[in-house]
Amino acid sequence: MNNLSRDTSPIETEEDKSLDLTLRPKNWDEFVGQDKVKKNLKIIIEAAEKRNEVPDHLLFYGNSGLGKTTLACLIAQETGKNIRITSGPAIEKAGDLVAILTNLSEGEILFIDECHRLNKTCEEYLYSAMEDFKLNLILGKGPMARTMELEVQHFTLIGATTRLALLSSPLRSRFGATFQLNFYEISDIEKIISRSSKILGIQIDPGAVNLIAQRSRFTPRVANRLLKRVRDFAQVEEKGIVTKEISKKALDFLEIDEFGLEAGDRRILEAIIKKFSGGPVGLQAIGAATSEEEDTIMDIYEPYLMQLGFIERTSKGRIATSLAYKHFKNFDNQKRLI
Repeated sequence: MNNLSRDTSPIETEEDKSLDLTLRPKNWDEFVGQDKVKKNLKIIIEAAEKRNEVPDHLLFYGNSGLGKTTLACLIAQETGKNIRITSGPAIEKAGDLVAILTNLSEGEILFIDECHRLNKTCEEYLYSAMEDFKLNLILGKGPMARTMELEVQHFTLIGATTRLALLSSPLRSRFGATFQLNFYEISDIEKIISRSSKILGIQIDPGAVNLIAQRSRFTPRVANRLLKRVRDFAQVEEKGIVTKEISKKALDFLEIDEFGLEAGDRRILEAIIKKFSGGPVGLQAIGAATSEEEDTIMDIYEPYLMQLGFIERTSKGRIATSLAYKHFKNFDNQKRLI
């Protein structure tokens, strides 16, 4: 069963795109959290401006929904330059990349999401473009083949990835600075929810803000999505204000528990605890037992379960911790009471 469309998934959906555009911060002050990253980026941008140069190429990595695209857009806003947004899978052929690079204006920003999924040929064209702002093209085949050097405008490449280990070393070394985006503090998530509710015109109690923040998996995209779900629930219930009680009722109806876990998360924990006696168990076995793809477990479920301390990753496989046992037992007891 694929749960990528679930309410707590950090993966961006079509619905999220319009919501993200509405709620996306317009300046540094509106961007909550990731303070160390913001400070470093401000220094890089300011230093580049004083040297009258384009900022270094930047690489952001971390779980989905933590603000990599938002930071790239903020950098474009601060430098007053246009940003071109694409993704690794969208650049299918070297010609696609060449077309993008040759159409960039001086100082423009190219943002490539999921850059670890670039094919090797495209990646190799990027090397000279990033270092020397030149493209070394091969025209023709066989004995008649010849090379042509094509200059491109100075630009800043911002790469984003959820799988840093899959990024090749030659490409990774060409970025001037690499930043990890971490899960957010609850206090920061509360600020984000409060800001979003004002933009969306939602009246919400502080208690409701805290409750949604607690179940948002420390991720802004999930927090905004849950806020929208709770608002819908309140409107159906004909409540003019989102209270803590209506929020709890809505989130319980969506089967999102106090830790932000949904059915898919609990199914993985249940498999490790009941079917494999707590582990250690390999990713392939968990995938077979839960009908989930290995990449989905590793990219979507596992980072948050490890953040909570429910799963440990060892050389022999995944192990359920005592916290996982305790939470699973409490959840089972609550189900029996219901």
